[in-house]
Amino acid sequence: MPTRLLPNGRSGQRDVPTDHNGTAANSAVRKHHPVPRRDHDVMNERFTVLPRSRGATPRSEDACRVGVMRRIAAARLRYCGLQALTDDVMLIVSELLTNALLHSGTSEIRLKLTAKEGFLRIAVSDGVPSRIAPGPAGQEAESGRGLILVAALAQHHGGTFGTSNQGATAWCTLALPQQEAS
Repeated sequence: MPTRLLPNGRSGQRDVPTDHNGTAANSAVRKHHPVPRRDHDVMNERFTVLPRSRGATPRSEDACRVGVMRRIAAARLRYCGLQALTDDVMLIVSELLTNALLHSGTSEIRLKLTAKEGFLRIAVSDGVPSRIAPGPAGQEAESGRGLILVAALAQHHGGTFGTSNQGATAWCTLALPQQEAS
């Protein structure tokens, strides 16, 4: 393939250092761990949002951060060898982050995933004490089922759902999958 010259006269191709397999060494995507890593932080991220009053619609750029955090969580799970939990964790992360964004009025939200003692703990903190509890949603309601779904997924995976810090943190645990026999 011919090398294309850019307007500044430089080549459109760049030299990228590679490892012994020819894989880009400075890639933003890390190689997957073949053996799940246990007892460590999988992810610990926080992001700022525009504080708003209850009931006000979040800014679109704030709402988009939920999807970004979901994708980062999926990548971190794959990196740590926990890809078997990816689909359910992505749903839980979406529900807990959206709940914090819609109901807290906070300016900062933190997402932390920790693998410890056989469980993956997913925690979302908004720093605003409040009452967080799954509750009944009307039959025609478009929202109000997220925490019920989170609690059900946690129970399905042998874990639990709860809150701490007077409701400033919503969390759930999922049992880590058993390592496959070699």
